[in-house]
Amino acid sequence: MAPADSDENAAQIHCRLDVLLAEREMTLTKLSELVGVSLVNLSVLKNGRARAIRFSTLTAICKALDCEVGDLLVLAEWKAGTAV
Repeated sequence: MAPADSDENAAQIHCRLDVLLAEREMTLTKLSELVGVSLVNLSVLKNGRARAIRFSTLTAICKALDCEVGDLLVLAEWKAGTAV
């Protein structure tokens, strides 16, 4: 079986951290302080470059932002490199 990356219609997880922070008028620095995760690691997540996230980190972010996991992470369909 070929890796999911090679499939033209591969689904990817999109992190909506930037949207949730804006809605709450919270900075990434403040979130970093609240959850105990480095600013660099949160920036990687926010900018869509993260390849994994620990459940403990996910839980802490959701608690700090008063949201559900589904508010933070959504399934995005990709076709030939562009979002559908």
